[in-house]
Amino acid sequence: MKSVMIIFNQANTERVEFIFDRLKIKGYTWWSEVKGRGSETGEPRMGTHTWPEMNSAAMTIVEDDKVDELLECIKKLDEINKEVGVRAFVWNIERSY
Repeated sequence: MKSVMIIFNQANTERVEFIFDRLKIKGYTWWSEVKGRGSETGEPRMGTHTWPEMNSAAMTIVEDDKVDELLECIKKLDEINKEVGVRAFVWNIERSY
């Protein structure tokens, strides 16, 4: 199993929800107000007067064979509008109960 964390501008909220529904991913954890900045080209998302936008994050645990399909959907979403930004990160899940 793998953990996939997706960090995205709140403008992409409905699109990320759609991806989860389309791929039949039912279990996830969602953080609504995440501050940060992309490591290369990302603008800060701080919820302040200067940087008013905010990110959200979602993490899901999926079977290994679903990871590539999920990452491909995230990549396509990012290509729609690079300035808005979305990134996904994958970790191995060694044990759970």
